[in-house]
Amino acid sequence: MSDSASDVVIAGAGPYGLSTAAHLQNLGLGVRIIGQPMRFWAENMPAGMYLKSEPFASSLGAPHRGMRFTDRHPDWRLGQPIPLDTFVAYGRWFAAVAIPGTENTEVVNVERGGGAGYTVTLSTGETIAARTVVAAVGVGPFAHIPDELAGLPSWLVSHSSAHHELGLFAGKEVAVVGAGQSALETAVLLADAGARPHVIARRAELDWNTVPEARRSLWKLARGGPRSGLGTGYRTWLWAEQPGLVRHLPEATRDRLVRETLPPAGSWWLRDRLDDRIRVSTGRRIAKVVEEEDGLALTTVDRTGRRLVTEVEHVIAATGFVPDVARLTMISPELRARVTTRHGAPVLSRDFESSLQGLYFAGLAAAPTFGPVMRFVHGADFAARRIAHHIIRRTPRRRPSAGRHAAVLEPDVR
Repeated sequence: MSDSASDVVIAGAGPYGLSTAAHLQNLGLGVRIIGQPMRFWAENMPAGMYLKSEPFASSLGAPHRGMRFTDRHPDWRLGQPIPLDTFVAYGRWFAAVAIPGTENTEVVNVERGGGAGYTVTLSTGETIAARTVVAAVGVGPFAHIPDELAGLPSWLVSHSSAHHELGLFAGKEVAVVGAGQSALETAVLLADAGARPHVIARRAELDWNTVPEARRSLWKLARGGPRSGLGTGYRTWLWAEQPGLVRHLPEATRDRLVRETLPPAGSWWLRDRLDDRIRVSTGRRIAKVVEEEDGLALTTVDRTGRRLVTEVEHVIAATGFVPDVARLTMISPELRARVTTRHGAPVLSRDFESSLQGLYFAGLAAAPTFGPVMRFVHGADFAARRIAHHIIRRTPRRRPSAGRHAAVLEPDVR
């Protein structure tokens, strides 16, 4: 028997969880949002980091005006990078204003409950009977480490999302694997912390984003296309602002969009900071890793087959995130086995609902269905609106009755 009941339980209090909760509470549902607001951003992103997204594309989704990042920071201009601490503070302000009552605990198990609902167990031991569960767990559970580095102990190999303070690597030789913003900024921050970083990338050369233009001529606008949360261009605008259409594309096309839209590149403002403190080896793949007494020996191979051995004390894999339902251990094995997936990611309806009625996925897990915008904060409002309005159509709603009788439940069949 459950200790309590709720219409909806949201697992996760990052941008997608907070946005969904804001929309649901605005519609009058009983919502339990489980998690400390912005915890992953505050504890797993490196101190000193800046967001890559533009200020106008860094807003959480809310049903009311005045809750965007640029409402909170009206002087933040295009091309001005947002410090991590500023974004975390914005998210926590959003939570306090839009959805007071977030719970600083964790969901440890979701299983089938009585009827068509679920039983959600928290780390406190409390069990909640819920009609609906929204998994808004962000990217944390999906950190990807390449096979060549997988299985090595964490004191030798780690993912870039495992470190908030990089000062522990001061004085050490550290290899950073990757060519995107995460890899390049991690290398810069390592150098700032006194480490000796070495970037190792498969790409033939590093790519850098261009400086955004605050004002463009009509000719440039017509030729280059509109600006969106994912950048500039007509197709980019479509993927960013109309993700509902992406779902109707063939699976192979969606996979390509997620993989190729905004490929690995560094932000323009980071380029000058990647200086001679940082060794960079491009066009090389890791072929062999040998554990040594005081670190690792990495054998890399270039496009001609030439091998090079590099000795380091630690490797940080800045190699992204890959959605995989099998890694969501908070969902019971029985439920995970029943969720229809493709390549590990859940297959979702137009409303982000999985093959199990009442179980929704938001954020990165939805990218293979709705496209690349679900990898970014900018997709949170679209996801929150779709999920909230679908849930409200299914959930009995309360209406006041005559006299002193208690409110009765009425199914919403609109």
